[in-house]
Amino acid sequence: MRALQRLSVLVGLAAVLLAPMAVGAQEFPNKGPIRIIVPFPAGGPSDIIARSVGQKMADILKQKVVIDNRGGAGGVLGTELVAKADPDGYTIAISSAGALAISASVQKGVPYDAPKDFKPITLVAKVPEMLVVATSVSASNMAELVALAKSKPGKLNFASSGIGSLPHLAGELLKLNAHINIVHVPYRGAAPAVNDLLGQQVQMVFLDLPILIPQVQAGKLKAIAIGTTKRVAALPNVPTTVEAGYPKIQTENWYGMVAPKNTPPDVVAKLNKAAVEALRSDEVKKRLDPLGVILAGDTPDEFAAFITSEKEKWAAVVKAAGIKPQ
Repeated sequence: MRALQRLSVLVGLAAVLLAPMAVGAQEFPNKGPIRIIVPFPAGGPSDIIARSVGQKMADILKQKVVIDNRGGAGGVLGTELVAKADPDGYTIAISSAGALAISASVQKGVPYDAPKDFKPITLVAKVPEMLVVATSVSASNMAELVALAKSKPGKLNFASSGIGSLPHLAGELLKLNAHINIVHVPYRGAAPAVNDLLGQQVQMVFLDLPILIPQVQAGKLKAIAIGTTKRVAALPNVPTTVEAGYPKIQTENWYGMVAPKNTPPDVVAKLNKAAVEALRSDEVKKRLDPLGVILAGDTPDEFAAFITSEKEKWAAVVKAAGIKPQ
Protein backbone atom coordinates (compact mmCIF):
# COMPACT_ATOMS: atom_id res chain seq x y z
CA MET A 1 0.00 0.00 0.00
CA ARG A 2 2.79 2.41 0.94
CA ALA A 3 4.55 1.64 -2.35
CA LEU A 4 1.39 2.55 -4.22
CA GLN A 5 1.06 5.77 -2.23
CA ARG A 6 4.65 6.73 -3.00
CA LEU A 7 4.10 5.99 -6.69
CA SER A 8 0.97 8.13 -6.66
CA VAL A 9 2.87 11.02 -5.09
CA LEU A 10 5.65 10.75 -7.68
CA VAL A 11 3.19 10.68 -10.56
CA GLY A 12 1.40 13.71 -9.15
CA LEU A 13 4.68 15.58 -8.66
CA ALA A 14 5.74 14.83 -12.26
CA ALA A 15 2.41 16.11 -13.54
CA VAL A 16 2.85 19.35 -11.60
CA LEU A 17 6.38 19.85 -12.91
CA LEU A 18 5.46 19.10 -16.51
CA ALA A 19 2.26 21.11 -16.56
CA PRO A 20 3.89 24.54 -17.08
CA MET A 21 5.90 23.18 -19.99
CA ALA A 22 2.82 21.73 -21.64
CA VAL A 23 0.80 24.91 -21.11
CA GLY A 24 3.67 27.08 -22.41
CA ALA A 25 3.90 25.12 -25.63
CA GLN A 26 0.13 24.95 -25.94
CA GLU A 27 -0.23 28.72 -25.64
CA PHE A 28 2.50 29.66 -28.16
CA PRO A 29 2.88 32.47 -28.99
CA ASN A 30 2.44 34.11 -25.59
CA LYS A 31 5.52 36.29 -25.08
CA GLY A 32 7.13 39.11 -27.02
CA PRO A 33 7.15 39.46 -30.83
CA ILE A 34 7.99 36.78 -33.37
CA ARG A 35 11.08 37.85 -35.26
CA ILE A 36 11.36 36.85 -38.92
CA ILE A 37 14.93 37.23 -40.11
CA VAL A 38 15.25 38.13 -43.78
CA PRO A 39 18.89 37.51 -44.74
CA PHE A 40 18.89 40.23 -47.41
CA PRO A 41 18.61 44.04 -47.45
CA ALA A 42 15.23 45.74 -47.31
CA GLY A 43 13.36 46.36 -50.56
CA GLY A 44 14.20 43.15 -52.45
CA PRO A 45 11.83 40.29 -53.33
CA SER A 46 12.53 38.35 -50.12
CA ASP A 47 11.83 41.43 -48.00
CA ILE A 48 8.57 42.23 -49.81
CA ILE A 49 7.40 38.62 -49.48
CA ALA A 50 8.34 38.42 -45.79
CA ARG A 51 6.60 41.68 -44.88
CA SER A 52 3.42 40.67 -46.69
CA VAL A 53 3.30 37.21 -45.12
CA GLY A 54 4.49 38.39 -41.70
CA GLN A 55 1.83 41.07 -41.44
CA LYS A 56 -0.93 38.55 -42.13
CA MET A 57 0.59 36.00 -39.73
CA ALA A 58 0.51 38.65 -37.02
CA ASP A 59 -3.23 39.03 -37.55
CA ILE A 60 -3.78 35.28 -37.49
CA LEU A 61 -1.64 34.57 -34.41
CA LYS A 62 -2.69 37.78 -32.64
CA GLN A 63 0.98 38.39 -31.96
CA LYS A 64 3.33 41.10 -33.16
CA VAL A 65 5.68 39.99 -35.97
CA VAL A 66 8.80 42.01 -36.77
CA ILE A 67 11.02 41.75 -39.85
CA ASP A 68 14.75 41.83 -39.18
CA ASN A 69 16.90 42.36 -42.30
CA ARG A 70 20.36 40.80 -41.89
CA GLY A 71 22.10 40.75 -45.26
CA GLY A 72 25.51 39.31 -46.11
CA ALA A 73 27.27 36.38 -47.80
CA GLY A 74 24.40 35.63 -50.14
CA GLY A 75 21.94 35.15 -47.28
CA VAL A 76 24.20 32.87 -45.23
CA LEU A 77 24.93 35.32 -42.41
CA GLY A 78 21.30 36.03 -41.55
CA THR A 79 20.27 32.40 -41.98
CA GLU A 80 23.04 31.32 -39.60
CA LEU A 81 21.51 33.52 -36.88
CA VAL A 82 18.41 31.35 -36.94
CA ALA A 83 20.43 28.14 -36.76
CA LYS A 84 21.91 29.44 -33.51
CA ALA A 85 18.74 31.00 -32.07
CA ASP A 86 16.71 29.63 -29.16
CA PRO A 87 14.40 26.90 -30.51
CA ASP A 88 11.24 28.43 -29.10
CA GLY A 89 9.53 29.65 -32.31
CA TYR A 90 10.18 33.33 -31.65
CA THR A 91 13.11 33.59 -34.07
CA ILE A 92 12.55 32.15 -37.55
CA ALA A 93 13.66 33.03 -41.06
CA ILE A 94 12.29 33.41 -44.52
CA SER A 95 15.42 32.43 -46.39
CA SER A 96 16.27 31.67 -50.01
CA ALA A 97 17.28 28.90 -52.37
CA GLY A 98 20.77 30.35 -52.33
CA ALA A 99 21.21 30.24 -48.58
CA LEU A 100 19.40 26.94 -47.96
CA ALA A 101 20.29 24.83 -51.01
CA ILE A 102 23.04 26.37 -53.17
CA SER A 103 25.52 27.86 -50.70
CA ALA A 104 26.89 24.48 -49.62
CA SER A 105 28.20 23.91 -53.17
CA VAL A 106 29.56 27.37 -53.97
CA GLN A 107 30.82 28.78 -50.66
CA LYS A 108 33.59 27.56 -48.42
CA GLY A 109 32.87 27.13 -44.75
CA VAL A 110 29.09 27.51 -44.71
CA PRO A 111 28.39 27.29 -40.95
CA TYR A 112 25.32 25.07 -41.18
CA ASP A 113 23.88 22.08 -43.02
CA ALA A 114 20.38 23.14 -44.03
CA PRO A 115 18.67 19.72 -43.97
CA LYS A 116 20.13 18.99 -40.49
CA ASP A 117 20.34 22.36 -38.72
CA PHE A 118 16.87 23.72 -39.38
CA LYS A 119 13.31 22.68 -38.78
CA PRO A 120 11.48 23.42 -42.07
CA ILE A 121 8.11 25.14 -41.63
CA THR A 122 6.85 25.71 -45.16
CA LEU A 123 7.84 26.68 -48.66
CA VAL A 124 6.60 30.27 -48.87
CA ALA A 125 6.91 31.23 -52.52
CA LYS A 126 8.61 30.58 -55.81
CA VAL A 127 9.92 33.40 -57.95
CA PRO A 128 10.79 32.49 -61.55
CA GLU A 129 14.02 33.78 -63.00
CA MET A 130 13.51 35.72 -66.23
CA LEU A 131 16.06 36.00 -69.01
CA VAL A 132 16.24 39.50 -70.44
CA VAL A 133 18.57 41.24 -72.89
CA ALA A 134 19.59 44.82 -73.45
CA THR A 135 17.62 46.71 -76.08
CA SER A 136 20.76 46.90 -78.25
CA VAL A 137 20.82 43.10 -78.63
CA SER A 138 19.28 42.09 -81.94
CA ALA A 139 17.64 38.91 -80.58
CA SER A 140 14.00 38.99 -79.46
CA ASN A 141 13.46 35.34 -78.55
CA MET A 142 15.44 32.32 -77.38
CA ALA A 143 16.14 30.91 -80.83
CA GLU A 144 17.51 34.23 -82.06
CA LEU A 145 19.59 34.71 -78.91
CA VAL A 146 21.15 31.26 -79.15
CA ALA A 147 21.88 31.77 -82.85
CA LEU A 148 23.47 35.16 -82.09
CA ALA A 149 25.64 33.67 -79.32
CA LYS A 150 26.77 30.84 -81.58
CA SER A 151 27.74 33.34 -84.27
CA LYS A 152 29.86 35.28 -81.75
CA PRO A 153 31.42 32.75 -79.37
CA GLY A 154 32.87 34.39 -76.27
CA LYS A 155 31.63 37.84 -77.30
CA LEU A 156 28.36 38.10 -75.39
CA ASN A 157 28.33 38.64 -71.61
CA PHE A 158 25.76 37.63 -69.03
CA ALA A 159 25.54 39.40 -65.70
CA SER A 160 24.67 37.92 -62.33
CA SER A 161 24.21 39.05 -58.75
CA GLY A 162 27.40 37.25 -57.74
CA ILE A 163 29.49 34.11 -58.21
CA GLY A 164 27.45 31.08 -57.20
CA SER A 165 24.18 33.01 -57.07
CA LEU A 166 21.05 31.56 -58.66
CA PRO A 167 21.28 34.03 -61.59
CA HIS A 168 24.84 32.81 -62.17
CA LEU A 169 23.76 29.17 -62.15
CA ALA A 170 20.83 30.00 -64.43
CA GLY A 171 23.29 31.45 -66.93
CA GLU A 172 25.44 28.35 -66.66
CA LEU A 173 22.36 26.20 -67.34
CA LEU A 174 21.77 28.26 -70.47
CA LYS A 175 25.36 27.72 -71.60
CA LEU A 176 25.22 23.97 -70.95
CA ASN A 177 21.85 23.31 -72.58
CA ALA A 178 22.12 25.69 -75.54
CA HIS A 179 25.79 24.79 -76.15
CA ILE A 180 26.88 28.42 -76.34
CA ASN A 181 29.95 30.30 -75.12
CA ILE A 182 28.90 33.40 -73.19
CA VAL A 183 31.03 35.11 -70.54
CA HIS A 184 29.95 35.50 -66.93
CA VAL A 185 30.25 38.96 -65.35
CA PRO A 186 29.47 38.84 -61.60
CA TYR A 187 28.19 41.88 -59.69
CA ARG A 188 27.65 42.61 -56.01
CA GLY A 189 23.89 42.27 -56.16
CA ALA A 190 21.06 42.58 -58.66
CA ALA A 191 20.87 46.40 -58.78
CA PRO A 192 24.33 47.05 -60.27
CA ALA A 193 23.83 44.17 -62.72
CA VAL A 194 20.59 45.73 -63.98
CA ASN A 195 22.20 49.18 -64.16
CA ASP A 196 25.00 47.90 -66.41
CA LEU A 197 22.50 45.98 -68.53
CA LEU A 198 20.52 49.18 -69.03
CA GLY A 199 23.79 50.92 -69.87
CA GLN A 200 24.67 48.29 -72.49
CA GLN A 201 27.84 47.15 -70.65
CA VAL A 202 26.52 43.58 -70.58
CA GLN A 203 24.06 41.89 -72.90
CA MET A 204 21.83 39.64 -70.78
CA VAL A 205 20.88 38.47 -67.30
CA PHE A 206 18.66 36.02 -65.46
CA LEU A 207 17.08 37.62 -62.37
CA ASP A 208 14.05 37.35 -60.10
CA LEU A 209 10.89 38.34 -61.95
CA PRO A 210 9.85 41.18 -59.57
CA ILE A 211 13.16 42.96 -60.17
CA LEU A 212 12.76 42.95 -63.95
CA ILE A 213 9.02 43.41 -64.50
CA PRO A 214 9.10 47.26 -64.31
CA GLN A 215 12.00 47.49 -66.77
CA VAL A 216 10.34 45.10 -69.23
CA GLN A 217 6.97 46.84 -69.00
CA ALA A 218 8.68 50.19 -69.60
CA GLY A 219 10.42 48.83 -72.72
CA LYS A 220 13.90 49.34 -71.24
CA LEU A 221 14.76 45.64 -71.42
CA LYS A 222 13.60 42.84 -73.72
CA ALA A 223 12.15 39.70 -72.13
CA ILE A 224 13.33 36.47 -73.74
CA ALA A 225 11.92 33.70 -71.54
CA ILE A 226 10.79 32.84 -68.02
CA GLY A 227 12.49 29.85 -66.39
CA THR A 228 9.45 27.84 -65.39
CA THR A 229 6.85 25.48 -66.85
CA LYS A 230 3.94 27.93 -66.88
CA ARG A 231 3.62 31.53 -68.02
CA VAL A 232 3.00 34.12 -65.34
CA ALA A 233 -0.03 36.39 -65.23
CA ALA A 234 2.10 39.51 -64.78
CA LEU A 235 3.74 38.99 -68.21
CA PRO A 236 1.39 36.70 -70.16
CA ASN A 237 3.10 37.27 -73.51
CA VAL A 238 6.55 36.11 -72.36
CA PRO A 239 7.11 32.40 -73.16
CA THR A 240 8.68 29.93 -70.78
CA THR A 241 12.03 28.25 -71.36
CA VAL A 242 10.09 25.00 -71.80
CA GLU A 243 8.04 26.54 -74.62
CA ALA A 244 11.26 27.87 -76.13
CA GLY A 245 12.59 24.31 -76.41
CA TYR A 246 14.81 24.17 -73.30
CA PRO A 247 12.94 22.13 -70.66
CA LYS A 248 16.09 21.64 -68.57
CA ILE A 249 16.50 25.37 -68.04
CA GLN A 250 14.05 25.65 -65.18
CA THR A 251 15.26 28.35 -62.83
CA GLU A 252 13.04 29.39 -59.99
CA ASN A 253 14.28 31.19 -56.96
CA TRP A 254 12.32 30.28 -53.86
CA TYR A 255 11.85 31.42 -50.31
CA GLY A 256 11.06 29.19 -47.38
CA MET A 257 10.35 29.55 -43.67
CA VAL A 258 12.63 27.70 -41.25
CA ALA A 259 13.16 27.52 -37.50
CA PRO A 260 16.05 26.24 -35.33
CA LYS A 261 16.33 22.46 -35.47
CA ASN A 262 15.10 21.72 -31.92
CA THR A 263 11.93 23.79 -32.14
CA PRO A 264 9.05 21.73 -30.64
CA PRO A 265 6.82 20.03 -33.22
CA ASP A 266 3.65 21.68 -31.89
CA VAL A 267 5.21 25.13 -32.25
CA VAL A 268 6.28 24.30 -35.81
CA ALA A 269 2.74 23.13 -36.51
CA LYS A 270 1.27 26.42 -35.29
CA LEU A 271 3.71 28.45 -37.36
CA ASN A 272 2.99 26.29 -40.40
CA LYS A 273 -0.76 26.67 -40.00
CA ALA A 274 -0.50 30.45 -39.68
CA ALA A 275 1.92 30.79 -42.60
CA VAL A 276 -0.18 28.62 -44.95
CA GLU A 277 -3.34 30.50 -43.99
CA ALA A 278 -1.55 33.79 -44.70
CA LEU A 279 -0.33 32.57 -48.09
CA ARG A 280 -3.88 31.64 -49.08
CA SER A 281 -5.36 34.94 -47.95
CA ASP A 282 -6.72 37.48 -50.42
CA GLU A 283 -4.59 40.24 -48.87
CA VAL A 284 -1.29 38.47 -49.54
CA LYS A 285 -2.34 37.30 -53.00
CA LYS A 286 -3.39 40.82 -53.96
CA ARG A 287 0.00 42.17 -52.87
CA LEU A 288 2.24 39.54 -54.45
CA ASP A 289 0.45 38.18 -57.53
CA PRO A 290 1.16 41.30 -59.65
CA LEU A 291 4.88 40.85 -58.95
CA GLY A 292 4.95 37.40 -60.53
CA VAL A 293 5.40 35.68 -57.18
CA ILE A 294 4.00 32.15 -57.08
CA LEU A 295 2.71 31.56 -53.56
CA ALA A 296 3.24 28.11 -52.08
CA GLY A 297 2.39 26.69 -48.65
CA ASP A 298 3.08 23.03 -47.86
CA THR A 299 3.86 20.77 -44.90
CA PRO A 300 7.16 20.76 -42.99
CA ASP A 301 7.96 17.28 -44.34
CA GLU A 302 7.26 18.31 -47.93
CA PHE A 303 9.45 21.39 -47.56
CA ALA A 304 12.26 19.31 -46.01
CA ALA A 305 12.22 16.96 -49.01
CA PHE A 306 12.18 19.95 -51.37
CA ILE A 307 15.28 21.49 -49.76
CA THR A 308 17.17 18.22 -50.13
CA SER A 309 16.18 17.81 -53.79
CA GLU A 310 17.14 21.40 -54.60
CA LYS A 311 20.49 20.99 -52.88
CA GLU A 312 21.23 17.95 -55.04
CA LYS A 313 20.00 19.63 -58.23
CA TRP A 314 22.18 22.71 -57.94
CA ALA A 315 25.21 20.74 -56.73
CA ALA A 316 25.05 18.85 -60.04
CA VAL A 317 24.90 22.13 -62.01
CA VAL A 318 27.85 23.56 -60.06
CA LYS A 319 29.86 20.43 -60.82
CA ALA A 320 28.94 20.40 -64.52
CA ALA A 321 29.83 24.07 -64.87
CA GLY A 322 33.15 23.63 -63.08
CA ILE A 323 32.39 26.32 -60.49
CA LYS A 324 34.85 26.31 -57.61
CA PRO A 325 33.72 27.22 -54.08
CA GLN A 326 34.77 30.75 -53.15
